[in-house]
Amino acid sequence: MPKLINRTPKYRHHKATGQAVVTLSGRDIYLGPWQSAKSKREYARLTSEWLAAGGVLVQTTIGDSRTVEELLAAFWQHAKLYYVDADGKPTTEQRNYRTLIKRFRRAYGETPAREFGPLRLKAFRQSLVDAGLARGNVNHHVNRIRHIFKWAAGNELVAASVVESLRCVAGLRYGKSEAHETEPIKPVPDALVDAVLPYCSPQVVAMIELQRVTGMRSGEVCLMRTADINMSGSVWTYTPGRHKTQYRGHVRTVFLGPKAQEIIRPWLRVDLQTHLFQPAEADAWRRERQHQARRTPLSCGNRPGSNRKAKPRRKPGSGYSPQSYGKAVLYALAKCNATRAKDELPEIPHWHPHQLRHAAATTFRREHGLEVARILLGHKNMVVTQIYAEGDRTRAVEVVALTG
Repeated sequence: MPKLINRTPKYRHHKATGQAVVTLSGRDIYLGPWQSAKSKREYARLTSEWLAAGGVLVQTTIGDSRTVEELLAAFWQHAKLYYVDADGKPTTEQRNYRTLIKRFRRAYGETPAREFGPLRLKAFRQSLVDAGLARGNVNHHVNRIRHIFKWAAGNELVAASVVESLRCVAGLRYGKSEAHETEPIKPVPDALVDAVLPYCSPQVVAMIELQRVTGMRSGEVCLMRTADINMSGSVWTYTPGRHKTQYRGHVRTVFLGPKAQEIIRPWLRVDLQTHLFQPAEADAWRRERQHQARRTPLSCGNRPGSNRKAKPRRKPGSGYSPQSYGKAVLYALAKCNATRAKDELPEIPHWHPHQLRHAAATTFRREHGLEVARILLGHKNMVVTQIYAEGDRTRAVEVVALTG
């Protein structure tokens, strides 16, 4: 976990001026005559406010001239502590804020924060549209800007009136803007998945098969540990250490039937806290295959492992992330299409692991109904399940054929 700020800055003597001074957020603030009651009261007030704001300077000598860049710098210190998972690692939302802050600072960093109003927000929104961002992404970024200013108002870094004015900017509506729409995520057909499996490592194959059977999210299958699996009973249950809706107090339970158990069993670990599927083992498996396939005698070439860098920039980790899992599938897909091109076969369209969840949701809904699909997917609202699970039109066509 990141180290929270819990140390009070020192009350110091500035000998050149004879004043008391304290350094907050890199700024020296003079408090009055050294050891005077007034300076001590001012020191107590400023440090208590600074600690309450998470190490952000609330009042400075610049007053209302605070710039957007200073506001963003203060918010980023908050975001680095707030948007982290249980292991202290940055969440996707922290990465989203980092991307937005870089773009926003370039555009309006020198602007006084009090002068950033609805027209400037609309102008920045248009720059996002011009950059090619989809309508949904543009609206998300605009909401993040509002949240930054709301956080700043809560810490007395900007007036609340600025936040209220930014709320007057409505989000972009479907079909009413120049921003393009993203295509809805569709379930991936089994034939496309089966074509890529021979080019995946055993670890990635097991993860794909698990998603097809259980409908888990990519992040949930990446985090699987033996300690999180309850193996009592004919149906096992898996409770992820963290999941997408954990911050809302939801408990996620994944049910593992006989098929899922058969997939998991070879990967169970003696060390209960380690991940089932490890990129380091997949890398070792890949290198062993390369060694077995080599045609050059060992006497005429490098020994196994001799051509590896002594200090590589990145080493295979102890567990997959949704991003590295997706890249592994993308790599296998590229290898598959390269082989098919040599055989003059049609190319396999691009697909990603999250589409496996949509495919499982569609199967659950078709075979067992919407309510069962909602429970298996871990949704609290059935409307969300309907987004994931495509309706089965076959039955509707049969009914229409009979009833006219």
